[in-house]
Amino acid sequence: MRKSGILLPISSLPSPYGIGTFSEEGYRFVDFLCQAGQKLWQILPLGPTSYGDSPYQSFSTFAGNPYHINLGELIHWGLLGEEECSSCDFGGHAGYVDYEKVAASRAFLLRRAWERSNIAANADYHDFVTKNAYWLEDYALFMAIKEDKGGESWVNWEERIKTRQPEAVDEYREGLAGEIEYYKFQQYFFARQWKSLKQYANERGIEIVGDVPIYVALDSADAWANPELFQLDETCTPKAVAGCPPDAFSATGQLWGNPLYRWEYHKQTGYDWWMRRMAHCFDRYDIVRIDHFRGFDEYYSIPYGDETALFGHWEKGPGLELFSCMRERLGERSVIAEDLGFLTEGVRHLVKQTGFPGMKVLQFAFDAGESSDYLPHNYDPNCIVYTGTHDNDTTAHWVETLNEHDRDFVKRYLNVWEDHQLCRALIRAAVSSVADTCIIPMQDYLGLGQEARINTPSTLGDNWKWRLMRDQYNDALAGEIRALCRLYGR
Repeated sequence: MRKSGILLPISSLPSPYGIGTFSEEGYRFVDFLCQAGQKLWQILPLGPTSYGDSPYQSFSTFAGNPYHINLGELIHWGLLGEEECSSCDFGGHAGYVDYEKVAASRAFLLRRAWERSNIAANADYHDFVTKNAYWLEDYALFMAIKEDKGGESWVNWEERIKTRQPEAVDEYREGLAGEIEYYKFQQYFFARQWKSLKQYANERGIEIVGDVPIYVALDSADAWANPELFQLDETCTPKAVAGCPPDAFSATGQLWGNPLYRWEYHKQTGYDWWMRRMAHCFDRYDIVRIDHFRGFDEYYSIPYGDETALFGHWEKGPGLELFSCMRERLGERSVIAEDLGFLTEGVRHLVKQTGFPGMKVLQFAFDAGESSDYLPHNYDPNCIVYTGTHDNDTTAHWVETLNEHDRDFVKRYLNVWEDHQLCRALIRAAVSSVADTCIIPMQDYLGLGQEARINTPSTLGDNWKWRLMRDQYNDALAGEIRALCRLYGR
């Protein structure tokens, strides 16, 4: 079935509390999607963000980001007062996230809510804790210790707790019992509110497309609790880290710094940790986009301590075996393979073997000197087409910055000759293509410029901030999107 959707991170939803939450604005956006005839809402990873505020660098692959908890519900429950929420400083611009102020305000308010909650007497809370104990116990302990140590990375903790010696774990668990409950309290409300919003979307025919980073952060509960899963030495120092070689985004490559997997160990366990991770993702989302799919065929290994990705090399990944195991354990599931960038025959073959749809990005299609797999006339229907992703510039600004030759190619290909019409024409090209699924970033439907870019890879300090304003989308826009998608059978 041909279908379409919109890409908008939860963080980008309107909200009076500094960042998008599971509030009425989330439900309003679902209603907008319905009005617009859409079937998909694609979001970014929902994990608690760490340094750099990137959802791809999280303190846990299982936990949820407490920033997204709807404070309005905590007010409704009597755990917070409207005045104490409104008196907090969430940042000075409704169109951008001020992460420093959001972090400080959320910590203050969520801690107050927990102190007033008597959550230990809540039977539903205890059911949640029991059901999620396989990750929640380690995560809550990890965060409590990190808080106790002023945010210091676990790789710098004293040896006895860094290496999880049993007596040290028991000592911290007992000494930080209150803090541990506080972090469980956060996860309970996150899960409760997200489940409600997702159910609202599903009941209205909207599926959630979630995003799963291939790697976890070094400073995460996952790496601390399961060092045997990663390429770490006896001192828990990475032997090598993840990234990708030089490409169109960066002349020196991308140095992500994530610990690499010990794939032989995962194989010996029947990929048990991965199966638990993916089962959790399929519980949280309807469709899972697996980021950096190439890494399952071959992964780029960069010597630990290098300042760029220039001197890395390729190693073999688990290949089809991992996904065969996933089908056996979890059944047939909806997956999108993020297969962007330079693709070898090996990764092309792996994507074909899995049967997962790959991705096509129109902004990658128009190099005037080359024919491209990203040009719509080269598509196989089993793919997802985008104008751009969270890592691309907005299409309107991308058009503005094209060189003369590439701009001419775009105009000739689309048979559109006015610059101001190109953004809308590229959306039409995506929607009209043979791709089974089309997903357009919300910024492109709004025709927004560089100010609305989500992320510029290999940069720090000005990413993941853009937010949708409440008055930027309305019934008229929904009708326009619906008409376009209906015209092309979506």
